[in-house]
Amino acid sequence: VLDALYSLGFHYPKRGRFFRRELAEYLKLAQEENWPLRQIRGSYAGAMGWGQFIPSSYRHYAVDFDGDNKRDLLTNPADAIGSVANYFRAHRWRSGQPVAYPVSIRADVSALLNRKLDDFRPLAELQAKGVELPAGINRDLHYKLLQFETRDGYDYWLAAPNFYVITRYNHSPLYAMVVYQLARQLREKMAD
Repeated sequence: VLDALYSLGFHYPKRGRFFRRELAEYLKLAQEENWPLRQIRGSYAGAMGWGQFIPSSYRHYAVDFDGDNKRDLLTNPADAIGSVANYFRAHRWRSGQPVAYPVSIRADVSALLNRKLDDFRPLAELQAKGVELPAGINRDLHYKLLQFETRDGYDYWLAAPNFYVITRYNHSPLYAMVVYQLARQLREKMAD
């Protein structure tokens, strides 16, 4: 982690400032947790443990979920799961609220597609511009239209605010969709 953050902080000008801040966070974290600086392993970008938290996220959102008086995201799955849940809660996850709905398109919706992840719109506007709403959709929320390339063309989804929370963890809509779909599959398997 130390090598990755140093290298990116001082030899990757495009995002050097971000990684220098993360290096400072890592130094504080290592001191707080009494870690040997050079022995902690992580990703190429300095993310650590089961949940791949960057140092600032580890410092701010890690929790001792199993009650052993230690925040251990490196080797303790219970603390890692609890910490991801804490991260989501802090970013306004709403339990029981939807994440996303698959939709059909009946018109050119290119004006609704943009890279801004928090571009939520009222359902009436989305419907008026060609989005066919699925039965049972939560009509109290605003949504963002997403387009995902598939082998046969495109799939369209309406992303709810909880989807946006997942993108705070990783800014890729594709990543967030994979997380959402995997969670649904796990829930279905656990129900069997």
